[in-house]
Amino acid sequence: MFLLLLLMILTVSMLPVSALVAAGFSRAEGERTAARRCLGAAAVLTPSAGVLIALAAVHVIWPLALITAAVWLAVLVLLVPTGKPRISWQGEPVSRIDERTVMFARAELVPGSDRAEGYYRDHPEHREPDDQWRKLAGLMSSRAGKFEPLSFAAAEASFTAVEQLASLVERPPVGPRREIDPAKATAFCKGWARKLGAVSCGVTRLEPVHIYAVKGRGPRYGESITLEHPFAIAVTVEMDHRQLGCAPEGPTLMESAEQYMNAGAIAVQMAEAIRNLGWKAEAHIDANYKVVCPLVARDAGLGEIGRMGLLMTPTLGPRVRLAVVTTDLPLETDPPRRDETMLDFCRICRKCADCCPAGAIPAGDPEPIAGVRRWRIDQEVCYTYWCAVGTDCGRCIRVCPFAHPDNLMHRIVRWWLRRSSLMRRLALRLDDLLYGRNPGLLPYRPWLPRRRRVDGTAPDR
Repeated sequence: MFLLLLLMILTVSMLPVSALVAAGFSRAEGERTAARRCLGAAAVLTPSAGVLIALAAVHVIWPLALITAAVWLAVLVLLVPTGKPRISWQGEPVSRIDERTVMFARAELVPGSDRAEGYYRDHPEHREPDDQWRKLAGLMSSRAGKFEPLSFAAAEASFTAVEQLASLVERPPVGPRREIDPAKATAFCKGWARKLGAVSCGVTRLEPVHIYAVKGRGPRYGESITLEHPFAIAVTVEMDHRQLGCAPEGPTLMESAEQYMNAGAIAVQMAEAIRNLGWKAEAHIDANYKVVCPLVARDAGLGEIGRMGLLMTPTLGPRVRLAVVTTDLPLETDPPRRDETMLDFCRICRKCADCCPAGAIPAGDPEPIAGVRRWRIDQEVCYTYWCAVGTDCGRCIRVCPFAHPDNLMHRIVRWWLRRSSLMRRLALRLDDLLYGRNPGLLPYRPWLPRRRRVDGTAPDR
């Protein structure tokens, strides 16, 4: 009887303590709204728990027993694996993507040039939307709505650094080939990638659908792409949670550019090291892609492609940037790790679609596109918003429940999401309750500049 009573007391005490712990985690993350709401819950639960324990002290234990039973019943129900996701894969893409149709390639077209006229002759449906965003200020423009000189200058510096890596992307092997055990080579590449700053690294066989059909950027514009490398190494790097919390303001553009540069630096070093062993290798980094990085990373077991069209990783959600190295160095590939529970969460969540300032993210169920059932954003609408504000937005990443920091509290939640469809729905409601359906900006770090509005005030936090 004593042990049972002790269990009941610990259970009701656990409720306000859990709220206080969640408040501490949220405060450390800069999520002030969530911290306040957790503290409010603790303020309500603490005296309630005290009343229940006081009643037990005078032998009125039925309220305590009722609450304890309800709590443990809820825990047990949520621990039971329930509900298979309704999203199922319907095959792989059946056609390759022409990089010339991607917005970043179209942005490099010079209106009136032979190249531009040739493109719009082949794709007349793109001329009108492209004419619309060309009327706007453009990315990193001083005339853009979110312009702030320091953060924009820093972002441009990072993109310039990425451009300097272009000469290291594709080079010939050096010397005779050195035979390396595939398991040893794979372990080395993964370990070194993490040493260089990667969050995750995976290996897959390079498939035709991974490769762009036609080059759309750079001096090889219009050339058919052929890659005979049998293997691809995908790496992810983390984008800082606090700076992504400023989306769509300048600090998010800074962070995006910096992580493109960091991912690119990892890829070019890895490719160069493989070439030093006498094997062919090519890095695929920002503005120098021959492969569709999210598809490669997905098949290398690093995540799934979610509603917003970005790679959703198990620990950081979409809060990553990618780079790929293709090579003929024999490697051990990673087994597929398809996680339909994550896609099921994307299906029911729709937070990115609701919060997208441009309305570019679809709110419905995934649809069959090019042989696979998936979501597809409206890239013209998305890029038009970028050109208006001058940043690459990132609002969808900011609000995604999977993009929370990789700490103990969120790891427990993510583990639970993979087990229970009930928990996926409950977690979504709790995320809306604590952080808000449309979360505000996170507090700026003291050294980060804040854009001033026309009326002289700072943007809302």
